[in-house]
Amino acid sequence: MRSKLFLASAALLALQLVANAQVPEDVLRYAYPLMGGTARNQAIGGAMGSLGGDITAAHINPAGIGMYKNSEFVMSPNFSFLNNKFNFRGDQTKSKDNGIGYGTSGFVWGHSHNSRYKKSSSSAISLTINQTANYNNRIQYKGFNNFSSWSEQYVEELARNRATVGQALNNYIFGSSLAFQLYLVDTVADQNNNVIGYQSLVPLPGINGGPEGVMQTNLIETKGGAHEIALAFANNYNDKLHFGVAFNVPFFSYQKEQTYREEDMSGNLNNDFSYFEYKENYRTNGWGFNAKLGMIFRPVEKLRFGLAFHTPTFSSMNDRISAEMKVNSESYTNLPQPRVITSDELKGSNSNAGNYNYNMITPYRLLGSLSFVINEVKEVKRQKGFVTADIEYVNYRGTRYQAQDATNVDDVNYYNELNNSIKNRYKGAMNLRLGGELKFNTIMTRLGFAYMGSPYASKELKGSRMLLSGGLGYRNKGMFVDLTYVHALINYSHVPYWLADKANVVADGKNSRGNIVFTVGFKFI
Repeated sequence: MRSKLFLASAALLALQLVANAQVPEDVLRYAYPLMGGTARNQAIGGAMGSLGGDITAAHINPAGIGMYKNSEFVMSPNFSFLNNKFNFRGDQTKSKDNGIGYGTSGFVWGHSHNSRYKKSSSSAISLTINQTANYNNRIQYKGFNNFSSWSEQYVEELARNRATVGQALNNYIFGSSLAFQLYLVDTVADQNNNVIGYQSLVPLPGINGGPEGVMQTNLIETKGGAHEIALAFANNYNDKLHFGVAFNVPFFSYQKEQTYREEDMSGNLNNDFSYFEYKENYRTNGWGFNAKLGMIFRPVEKLRFGLAFHTPTFSSMNDRISAEMKVNSESYTNLPQPRVITSDELKGSNSNAGNYNYNMITPYRLLGSLSFVINEVKEVKRQKGFVTADIEYVNYRGTRYQAQDATNVDDVNYYNELNNSIKNRYKGAMNLRLGGELKFNTIMTRLGFAYMGSPYASKELKGSRMLLSGGLGYRNKGMFVDLTYVHALINYSHVPYWLADKANVVADGKNSRGNIVFTVGFKFI
């Protein structure tokens, strides 16, 4: 329990589950990716902003593509494995998962200009694909709670919207209506039997305390990823100044299976509650467009400065959601227990319920970079290595959602409230990336470090990420092979449900993610 975590502002809590499925947490899924790219890029902490000469530059600072004067084909498969540890209400829980993915792969075509009529010395074009996020994860935690219940969010929703009994039965088919149909939530009546509110049947201690409480268990399994296709162009002016632009098409695929359960721990078999279980199936697909602009300046041989700007990403998204609830209310009714109901049973004539189309704008990024090259000469084979650093600003609170149908007043109002909640919950943050490489003829050794600042406005919510990386490379006779290991240390907070009239319970998580990246490439004229 966190006494100050009333981050679910009035705007957030005004969001109706019946209307839409998007929540402020979606911001981190699309705007907060982990480091990607080739094995070389990841080995140096992703600090590619002023280096160039690696195909990943198309996705970071496209000016770096301008350093190519020949052509190259690259493939970058990877394997990841993760361990999650959660502390929820004093109970420790562990979970594991693994999967396969890929880093930057594709082609780059470089060409030197020998004509005196050309203003640039060389130019390059690249076509690449990169996995910018891996959504494979397994979150699991449990703990005893005598303070609040998941079911209370349904009570708040029905009360806040002044829902009639008919509306409570049918209008909130992915949450509150399921609970109301199964008597997890019921009405409160006055002495004249008039409905004056709603209540949860989950037994919690009153102001005088008591043995009541529930064991809460939450399991969330996610799959999918975010990917980006980039077409980049760059020019090199006398090996001093490089300009580049990339036109990108990101696309997303996300799947979530959630099972949440509360079980009575009081030992009372006649308190009208034994347990309930809520299951949710959630799918998202989408694609978008953005552009990246960049420059690299080399004032002297050993020094390089880089600057890049990533425009906001404009995306068209589709969500599909379905839900199921099982409740055992013991002897509260004469109906056999437990009972189960699904959102599909409550759709009625609205067969399109649970299918949402909307637009999303994720925030811009601004990147500055500095590199120092050891023995900087035009003959790359004679260079001895480098150290490099990137600093990046991301405006997470700038994420916006828009209704695709501007004439739908309910959708427009919903997304306006959602956007206000995002502005209240998140902030802009700085990311730092450092790396270096030493060359020993055909063998390279690399180390890297990255720190990503927390996107949360509240200091009580954890969200920072730290990555440590190292790798080896081999280059000889037009072929190169790179191998890298990246270890991510991620602190984050998971809030199972948000309430307006109580402090919110939080599961504090530590994610340890390992990623093995292998890149093979071939150079040709």
